[in-house]
Amino acid sequence: MNQQAYEAGKNAYKQGDLATAVAQLTAAKAPGEVSGAIDHLLGNCLMKLGRFTEAANSYADALRDVNYGHSGALACNRGRALIAAGKPQEAIASLTLAVKDEDYATPYKAYTALGNAYMRVGNVRDAGVAYRNAAIDEKNPDPSSALRSLGGCFMQMGRAVDAVEAYRTALDFSSPQNSQNAIYGDLGLAYVAANRMTEAVDAFNRATADGSYTLRPEAQAAYDAAKKAVSAISDGGPSETDAFLAAAGYGTGAAIDPLDPTGQTGEFMPSPEDTGFFSVKEEDLVAQDKKARKERKVRRKKSHRGLKVFLTILIILLIAAGAAGFAYYRGYGFPTQQSVVEDLFEAGASGKDISPYLESGLSSDERAQVRSLLPTGSSSVSIDGLDKSMSKSTAMVTVTLSAGGEQSYKISLVRDGISWKVKSVAPVYASGDGKDASVSDTSTSASGTTAQNSGTDVSTSDASASEGASTGTISTGE
Repeated sequence: MNQQAYEAGKNAYKQGDLATAVAQLTAAKAPGEVSGAIDHLLGNCLMKLGRFTEAANSYADALRDVNYGHSGALACNRGRALIAAGKPQEAIASLTLAVKDEDYATPYKAYTALGNAYMRVGNVRDAGVAYRNAAIDEKNPDPSSALRSLGGCFMQMGRAVDAVEAYRTALDFSSPQNSQNAIYGDLGLAYVAANRMTEAVDAFNRATADGSYTLRPEAQAAYDAAKKAVSAISDGGPSETDAFLAAAGYGTGAAIDPLDPTGQTGEFMPSPEDTGFFSVKEEDLVAQDKKARKERKVRRKKSHRGLKVFLTILIILLIAAGAAGFAYYRGYGFPTQQSVVEDLFEAGASGKDISPYLESGLSSDERAQVRSLLPTGSSSVSIDGLDKSMSKSTAMVTVTLSAGGEQSYKISLVRDGISWKVKSVAPVYASGDGKDASVSDTSTSASGTTAQNSGTDVSTSDASASEGASTGTISTGE
């Protein structure tokens, strides 16, 4: 080792002169020389310079120095560098080595990075395991961040009830100095997916109370839907939970009560082996659940021991109500889009009032136009296709007319609480080249059938788009 060059490199690093530090540290090693101290510091310099692949190579060189030690920190830093370099699979291997180092003082750093790497390759389950381990590490000064990531994993897995508990615990472990708005925003989405609309409105209100946080488009749409659903309930509407359970096939004669899987029915919750997270006997799970409920009442913010117990139960627990509630997030409703469309055409055919099936914001002219487009007399309706999202849906419909023949329609629907309402109805005609052409401005004959004006095909479209963005922070090493 060239000690003079090494000292010069360390001084340049401390002063923030990274280019000089890299040059001096590179010169401090003779060809073929192994030096963990030099390569470790060189890797940190390269990370800060954004030269991630070179940084990963430097950390790998440092790991070759068996006398240097610090293998956990080096493997963790190498894994972070590989993630930043777009090589998550290699990062997973390196970070797995890091968490196996019993002498590594801060394994939560490696678990957090491991969760990020698994997410990059689409392995949400193992990412959740990693974030859970990061949260329960007693050396972790901020378990709320890992808990929030765990909540995101639960949401992607369709386990909204578990996501709610993860986000609520993240709030418990976040310090007053940290902004909790983003966590409340995530919690609001989880409550909507779990069909707990009143709590969702409260969470979104808290997220936006001080005006410093703006909800993402999908969160804003969920917020609006939750407020409308709460308003409908306060006006004497049906219970959201009852409606969703009924739509899912859980009636009074159901063999299992989805809200009480361990109650009078005598049925137990799904086998914990199905989750892939832990192996626990069912009788132990039930006993532990009762114990955990008591412990939660006295658990305080920095009790990592209590957090371990809670997360063990959280990851295993699955209830049918959560699965039913997640249907809202996936575009389902009660009544369903299909029922609303079929009832609309039935009302139109029999001359009944169609207002209950239309969006409340439609003008009288728009309502009259929809009425004019619906066929009269007996007819049968067939749903050819249904494109669903949380707030908007499009149905392609074919109607067999009473006078013979068929007519196709494009129906646009919007969310209205837990139900759906029709926003627009547009006939669809076959163009001369065999392609379909949608027509939304047509003339209507006395019989209720529609004719094209001057033989010209007019196409209209109704599209919606949602976008989201994820951000990540790259650490410069330990």
